[in-house]
Amino acid sequence: MSDPDDRAPGVEPEAAGTTVTDLSGWSLDEFIGSLTSLSDRTREAYRTDLRLFAEWVARMRVSSPEEVTRTSVRRYVANLSTRQYARRSIARKAAALRRYFRWTVETGRLTADPMAGVQVSGGESRLPRVLDRDELERLLEPPIDPDEPEWRRARDDAVLEMLYGSGVRVAELCALDVDALDLAEGSARVWGKGSRERLVPLGEPTVDALRRWLGLRREVVTGDELFGNERGRRLTPRDVRRILDRRSPTPTHPHALRHTFATHLLDGGADLRAVQELLGHADVSTTQRYTHVSRERLAAAYRDSHPRA
Repeated sequence: MSDPDDRAPGVEPEAAGTTVTDLSGWSLDEFIGSLTSLSDRTREAYRTDLRLFAEWVARMRVSSPEEVTRTSVRRYVANLSTRQYARRSIARKAAALRRYFRWTVETGRLTADPMAGVQVSGGESRLPRVLDRDELERLLEPPIDPDEPEWRRARDDAVLEMLYGSGVRVAELCALDVDALDLAEGSARVWGKGSRERLVPLGEPTVDALRRWLGLRREVVTGDELFGNERGRRLTPRDVRRILDRRSPTPTHPHALRHTFATHLLDGGADLRAVQELLGHADVSTTQRYTHVSRERLAAAYRDSHPRA
C-alpha cells in the first residue's frame, strides 16, 4: 500500500518546511515495529500517514498523541477532503490513525481512543476481477518452453496452483517454509494478517505441482524457505508478479487468483462462513463482497443463456 499523490489535478502538496521538530513522543518506530503481519510497503505508508497527521496537528499546538481529541481528528479528515484527496486515500489515512490509536490504548500509552466514533467512508468499493476459464488455463497449463529451466517451470506451476487452489495471499505464500506443508494430508499451515494461523487445503493439482517443485528446489535455494528466486533468496511478492507477467497474456495481479478462488467456491455452492475461514478473514463482511461478484456472474449467465432474459 504505497502513498501516491492521489489528489485531484492542480491541488498543491503540503507546504515544504512544515515539519515537526520532535516526533519522539509519538513512538512511531515502536508502532511500526508492531505491524509484523503487514508488508514493508504498508508499514512505510502507515509511517508516512502518521507523520503527516502529527505535522498537521502540531500547527494546532498539539505535540503528542495524548493531546489529540476526536475534534482534531475530524478537522484533519475534513481538511483532507477540502484539499480534494480521493475518498479511498482519506479512508486509508484514517485506517492508519485508527490502528495507531488502538495500539496506544492497548499498550497503555493512552486511556481513551480519539478515533472512537469517527466514521470515514471509503467510497464505492470496486468489485474484484475474476479470471475466466481460458485465462486460468493459460496461466496454469501454458505450452512448454524448451528454453525455460525445468526448476523455474516447476516453481511457477506450484506458485500459481497454490494461489488459485488455496486462495492464500501472495505475502502468505512467500513467507511459507517447507515444514508448513503436509502433502500427505493435503494441507498447509499459513500465518495470515494479525499473526493468525490457519490451515489451507491443497488440492490434488497443487500437491502434484509442489511435489515436482520440491524435487528440484535444491537447485535454487538451500534454506528453509519453500519458494526461492533466481538469486537463491526467498521469493518476494514482486517475484510473483514477474511470474504472472511471463504467464498471463493480460495484466493480472496475484490477488486476482485469490478473488477467483473465493468466487468459484461461492459459485459452486460453498458456505460463506467456510469461505471466510479459508480466506482467513477476521470479519465475514469482508468475505461478503464476493457474494456480489457471484450474483453478477449468475445474472450475466442468465442474460446470456435464457431465451426470455
